[in-house]
Amino acid sequence: MQLNVAKEVAALQRMTVNELRERYAEAFGEPTRVRHKGWLVRRIVWRLQAMAEGDLSERARRRAAELANDADLRTMPPKAPRHTAVAPERTKSGTLKRSGKGLPPPGSVITRDYKSRKLRVTVLQDGFEFEGEVYKSLSAVAKAVTRSHTSGNLFFRLVGKGGPK
Repeated sequence: MQLNVAKEVAALQRMTVNELRERYAEAFGEPTRVRHKGWLVRRIVWRLQAMAEGDLSERARRRAAELANDADLRTMPPKAPRHTAVAPERTKSGTLKRSGKGLPPPGSVITRDYKSRKLRVTVLQDGFEFEGEVYKSLSAVAKAVTRSHTSGNLFFRLVGKGGPK
């Protein structure tokens, strides 16, 4: 059977969505809930070509099934962990001052998992300690980690995009 793809595509594009759904059921042997005309046209043409010119070989089908069984597929990406703050330590004077707007008090430890690394930043009275170095701001720590400018509060998830959580 010789298939004229251009004629088939033209004929399918003139059909209504309901007619395409009926044609899909004929071609695939099962109904569809899809109502996207372009998708239906492409799938029907693909099926008609496969039936006219031959489908995958049995060996290719077995290999595809084997690969699909071995694949670790997720339907949803894993949720990003929230930061955790360890209880703050008291300073020599016994008071706990906040080091900035929306930041945990001095002595707190901010943690975040980033690219298979566990980041730990200690909030100091006048800065932030990360891997033995003291930074003036949380954004400076984020820049040292990512090598690009980013908001420290957003990077360490202390605030959402609209403001404090």
